[in-house]
Amino acid sequence: MKQLLILGAGTAGTMMLNKLSRALDPKDWQLTIIDKDPNHIYQPGLLFIPFGMYSVDDIIKPKSDFFPGKAKVIFSEMKVIKPVKQQVELENGDILHYDFLILATGSEIRPDEIEGMTEDLWRKSIFDFYTIEGAVALQNYLDKWEGGKMVINIAEMPIKCPVAPLEFTFLADDYFRKKGIREKVEISFVTPLDAAFTKPIAARELGGFLKNRGVKVVTDFNIGRVDNEEKKIVSWDEREVDFDLLVTIPTNMGNDVIKRSGMGDELNFVPTDKHTLQSKEWPNIFVIGDATDLPSSKAGSVAHFESEILFENLMAAINGEELSASFDGHANCFIESGDGKGLLIDFNYDTEPLPGKFPIPKVGPFSLLKETRMNHLGKLGFKWVYWNLLLKGKDLPMESSMSMAGKVFPEEIPA
Repeated sequence: MKQLLILGAGTAGTMMLNKLSRALDPKDWQLTIIDKDPNHIYQPGLLFIPFGMYSVDDIIKPKSDFFPGKAKVIFSEMKVIKPVKQQVELENGDILHYDFLILATGSEIRPDEIEGMTEDLWRKSIFDFYTIEGAVALQNYLDKWEGGKMVINIAEMPIKCPVAPLEFTFLADDYFRKKGIREKVEISFVTPLDAAFTKPIAARELGGFLKNRGVKVVTDFNIGRVDNEEKKIVSWDEREVDFDLLVTIPTNMGNDVIKRSGMGDELNFVPTDKHTLQSKEWPNIFVIGDATDLPSSKAGSVAHFESEILFENLMAAINGEELSASFDGHANCFIESGDGKGLLIDFNYDTEPLPGKFPIPKVGPFSLLKETRMNHLGKLGFKWVYWNLLLKGKDLPMESSMSMAGKVFPEEIPA
């Protein structure tokens, strides 16, 4: 019997397991998925916990709820991958052989990569919201905080869900206004980019939202260290930003098993063909989601669109055929903007976010790069889609490749 291993049971790995279980004959193929954590976290929901909009119970379910019955499930740390031998060694020493391997090992925050970040002030005046522990600790802090200097700092790119820091900033502004202390809070958005976002048109629009909310934007800031005594972050060129409360988006890195296996770059992301999703070095290994080094967003929508391409190409590889499916870098993201409204962006490798209507031209119901109530409802409604359709690998009425239908180029927008 042939063996197909999936390393990582997050969004990407779970989707692939479900898709492949329906396509491969269990008489010929054993599908095995490996992950260290039995619980699945709905990561977009972490953003809402600091503001009391979601509880922990709202965003956690057992991973086993989403696995097909025919699959073999192993909850274990992965010690090392041996691609030449086509083996994976687990923490307990067990060796698993594979004919094909899918790396869906994801990414994680690494605050320890920044000097001083995890010292005296960690989870006291310095918090993340990309983990359950960080989001809950920040919620408890904000509930009692009476104001001061709040700094939202992105350490370096790439990060999971690049719009999340902006969403946090918008929601914080709304939270403090409703709490009646907005005038007591000075908010700074500090980024290594030269603008509020990576794409020019979106950066202009989103930067305008920050300005209108009285948020100071500090650009080209590459954090070198945290001064715990003086409560300030210091860049490599010795620029300083003071804080009373630091909300950090630390360095994001791939799983350490990639490093131990010698398969990744300096951030433990796996060199991957950006169109076929095949490993650049090993033809029987495919990579998906945050584990890749692709120049696309590390977001759930990207993993979803990639899963369609990876499925086609993996089935072609199994059948000895040419890999003809091509990923175009498609991503779309709802952006919470506060006060029950949101924005939506849709883009790929070659086309930046543009204004317009989505998914039906001139109709929507969602608006691109425009703040609407419907976009907010779309963000909230996606949680149901995620648990009931997306994780289970079911077909959604959305093409994996980006469509230009409904989009408007800036020069076509009336002055």
